[in-house]
Amino acid sequence: MMMPKCAVVREPGTHYPECISSHPLRHTVDRSLAVEQHRAYCVALMDLGLKISYLEERLAEAYPDACFVEDTAIIHGEKALIARLARESRQGEEGHVEEVLSQDLTVKRAEAPATVEGGDVIHLPDRLICGITQRTNQEGVDQLRDFLGVPVDTIIDQSMFHLKSYVTYLGQDTMIATSKLAEHPVLKGFEVLVVPDEEAYAANTLAVRDKVLMAEGHPKAQTMVRAAGFDVFCLDMSEFEKCEGALTCLSLLY
Repeated sequence: MMMPKCAVVREPGTHYPECISSHPLRHTVDRSLAVEQHRAYCVALMDLGLKISYLEERLAEAYPDACFVEDTAIIHGEKALIARLARESRQGEEGHVEEVLSQDLTVKRAEAPATVEGGDVIHLPDRLICGITQRTNQEGVDQLRDFLGVPVDTIIDQSMFHLKSYVTYLGQDTMIATSKLAEHPVLKGFEVLVVPDEEAYAANTLAVRDKVLMAEGHPKAQTMVRAAGFDVFCLDMSEFEKCEGALTCLSLLY
């Protein structure tokens, strides 16, 4: 599995409860609990051997969704494409991310009419899989492919918010997916672990060095991943689920 050394993160800001979300429990978002859960997430990343780079909190105050830093860039090798976020209310979150990543990587901004977000991009050893969704369009995929110089397969489904809400890569040629995408042709050749429909949120996992972070409260999915040979570590993600965010959303790994 991927061998990143650094994780870029940003703590949920004061206005986090104003996040973009259609989740039925969005009105119950507890920012203090979200901060606690975010700190536990960062500890878990450090336990996996990653150095944590904290982004300035100022942007988190201006942008409720700014803790979901994964969306702001797509990193491959020594390059990072800085995203053009689909929702105008989020455009601007990427500014400090670009500054931080440019210290270590060659960066370039995606340009209009492209929209492209990291939550739509699955990183594989030899290529990327990118969703064409509500947040990423074909122009975004084209700029991603051209700048990063890597093959990009696509899964097209405009009903999806982000691809990685439905499928993520565990390593060892193994995917975990919801029934919606389990038999998609792009996943042919992989072992696909299909989560029960009632545990669909568990399809978003964060795998580092054959260790897998998963959201608490999904015992069938967790048992499935352990049975496939992975070490599983569970985190409470309740306040991020309410904002339609998940494990991968909260960091940029490189």
